[in-house]
Amino acid sequence: MKLPKPWILAKKELFTLVNSPLFYGICLFFTLFCSIWLYYLQRYFTMNMASLRPYFAAFPVAFILVIPMITMKSWAEERKLGSIELLLTMPFSEWDLVLGKFTAALTVVLLLLGLTLPVPLSILPLGRFDLGVLAGEYAGVLLLGSAASALGLLLSSLSKNQAGAFLGSTAVLLISMLINQLALTVSLPPFLAAGVNFLSLSFHFDSFSKGIIDTRDLAFFVITTVMFLFFNTRVILFRKWS
Repeated sequence: MKLPKPWILAKKELFTLVNSPLFYGICLFFTLFCSIWLYYLQRYFTMNMASLRPYFAAFPVAFILVIPMITMKSWAEERKLGSIELLLTMPFSEWDLVLGKFTAALTVVLLLLGLTLPVPLSILPLGRFDLGVLAGEYAGVLLLGSAASALGLLLSSLSKNQAGAFLGSTAVLLISMLINQLALTVSLPPFLAAGVNFLSLSFHFDSFSKGIIDTRDLAFFVITTVMFLFFNTRVILFRKWS
């Protein structure tokens, strides 16, 4: 059976990433950060509550560093090595290339989420947890990771090297994740506060962190992901003809 073109490129990306120390550093950092956040910073066992919402509050913060580490090499390294010209001469469309990179990044995000499962599984016997809420929380994390990965790939395509891609993605994700805090700490006019919240990825994740699947937030993540991927294809098309 012939594999779709994006998956062929995704396999190559995953093979390269898994065979680098960076991948294992990402896995270690992500699992340790989320666990320390829950058990040490949030002092979970002193809360006396059957909810994992404090645990999922760590994911947007962790993604500020983790997503740039995943995506920084995707396009920036291709430009640095000059291999992007070779990619553009292959029988792949711009969407094939972008979806291949995106599939690889999202697969890594899924692997990271799989590594976090032991924490909720170990806590479930200690209380009456709602599995539907837990599923909604993980769905929200996946959607958040999807939008953040698409944004990271776009910024990588605009960068000349890994360092620039990492710093640029980290700065933009930091702003997009935490900008909603501005509406909470500063007295803003209602229309301006609504605009600030709308631009915040973590604001749209908040309903998922409660186990609520709001169709407005679902649509936001889907549209945002597709929009970033589309802009990425335009950047690649520009590189192709420039």
